[in-house]
Amino acid sequence: MLFLMVGAAAAGTFTETDKSVRSIVSGIVSYTRWPSLSGQPKLCIYASSHYTQVLSREDAQSQLPYTPVIVRNDREALAATCDAVYFGTEPPAKQLELISQYQGRALLLISEQNPECVIGSAFCLIIDRGQVRFSVNLDALTRSGVRVNPDVLMLARNKQHG
Repeated sequence: MLFLMVGAAAAGTFTETDKSVRSIVSGIVSYTRWPSLSGQPKLCIYASSHYTQVLSREDAQSQLPYTPVIVRNDREALAATCDAVYFGTEPPAKQLELISQYQGRALLLISEQNPECVIGSAFCLIIDRGQVRFSVNLDALTRSGVRVNPDVLMLARNKQHG
């Protein structure tokens, strides 16, 4: 019971960084289209993420554009049949491992611990001194099977070089 009260009290104490991460992830998912999906996409969020709570909790101010599912490992992510995956501390090689097991399905991958964004996820958050931006791995995005609005890609370019 105490855990529930602490969880509810913590809900209102998200930092600006938390809110930025939620906003960016929600924006990316909102502007992504899956070829055979009707309804909200299912976003599997690895429990190792620093932002599990802010990415999975509904609040009165803003609804999530996805259905959050918290997973602890690849087996749970595969069983949940995710449309998108948000990686926490899983290294890029581990991200590639999951991608290979999802063959043939459109899958959006976002990571918070992949600053080079060369292998693994299509979108990589860059969190530096409270500032949040993202980069895009166009090769990974092309192979993902999802379509992302070009404006999102331009936003990543502008934030990277701006």
